[in-house]
Formats: sequence, structure tokens, C-alpha cells
Amino acid sequence: MADKRYSDNIEVPDIRDRGMGPDRQPIFSDRRIFMQLQAFRDCEIQEENLIAHLKEYKIQGALLRNIADPSGYFLITYTEDPTYFIETVGPCLRELEQDGVELEPELSMLGRSYSIGYEQDLDETLIDRPVGRLLNPDLDWHVWYPVRRKGSFEDLELAEQRKILGEHGTIGRSYGAGGLAQDIRLDCHGLDTNDHDFLIALLSDKLHPLSALVHRMRKTVQTKNYIAHMGPFLVGKKIWNS
Repeated sequence: MADKRYSDNIEVPDIRDRGMGPDRQPIFSDRRIFMQLQAFRDCEIQEENLIAHLKEYKIQGALLRNIADPSGYFLITYTEDPTYFIETVGPCLRELEQDGVELEPELSMLGRSYSIGYEQDLDETLIDRPVGRLLNPDLDWHVWYPVRRKGSFEDLELAEQRKILGEHGTIGRSYGAGGLAQDIRLDCHGLDTNDHDFLIALLSDKLHPLSALVHRMRKTVQTKNYIAHMGPFLVGKKIWNS
């Protein structure tokens, strides 16, 4: 129930994602994808049984071998309704724990898709693109990592922010145009245990372009001057997706 003490005096914020229609008028959407990363270690369960278990629970997502841990995996699940993580993914993982899978909650990450205000197709931006990239069988190498910006970035004028972000965007589009890499960008303000701002995934059919892209991004103004922290980095190869 709304608090009547404030209803006549305070403007209710519009928290829908925003885009721009062909006539340059604003368009809005209240749909978005949530994605969660869960890491496992010391997996005693056979890989085929692990995959069969995910299928039994009708898990929506992708399973990757963790390149840094020969007995480790990480699972990316997605949904429009985050209750799914509690009512479906949670019981699935608890049963896996009983079968000898050890979860690494310190590596758990959660984010939501978002728009930046210029997109003409919000369903493509917020739903189809992140899910399509996650499930693309040709994009089997992944690098996932969280990012936190410095507060000083918010002190910049909007035009300067856009210029800095545009540099990142141009590099990302060039890798995409060349078939070298794609990305998934998620907002995790208030959703991340370690108070990161964003969760980033880089995806390709080869591992080298992902390392090259991270290296290239290190030279940008945003990374050099306005990123407080990046990582941990989880690197893996996809072995199954729904």
C-alpha cells in the first residue's frame, strides 16, 4: 500500500528501461533478463550426470568448465523473474551439493540487462541479445568478471561521460564487427555481494581474442582513470547450454 503522507508531494520515479523510437521519441520497457553465475569446485559427480541433473530441473542457462580449476565448473542461469533462482535453481544446486558438488558462494554474481537510452528495439537489447549470446553454440569461450567504477566518474559532465563510454563502445563494436568477440553487459547495483556496479561477459569461439580485448580496454580513459576494481575473472569453455 502506498504511503499517503508522500503521494501528493513526491514524484514517483520511472524505473523502466528507456530507448528511442524511430521518431526520436522515448520508448520504455519493464522487461529485462536477470543472469546469475554460480561456481562449483571439487566436483565428484560425473560430468554427464551433472548435465543430466540440469536437464532434469529444466535449467535455463549454460555450463562451463573452469579453466583455472580442473574439477571446477561455473553455471550461468537466466530468467525474467528472479524468483526462478530461488524456486528452481536453488533446489537444483542443493541437490548437487548432496551429490558431492561444492559451491563457491564468494564467486556468485548476479546482474540484470539494461539500456542506455538510444536503443530502438528494447526487447532485442534487454531480452533477445543477452540470451542469444549466452546460448550461441559458436561462442563457447567465456570470460566473466565484475567491475566497480570510481565515484569520481559520476562527478563528470554528462557529455564527458558519454565520450568516455563511447571509446569503450567503439572498441567493443569493432571486435564484434570482426567476428572476434561479443559481450553481455549486466547492471548489478545492489545485487552483488561485493558491491560491484556491473557484471561483464566476453564471449568468442577462441580464447585469445578475449584476452586481447581486455588488454585493449586497459588503455581506455575509463579503465585507466575511473575503474576502482575489476575481477575476479572466471574463464571457461562452454560444454552445455539449454
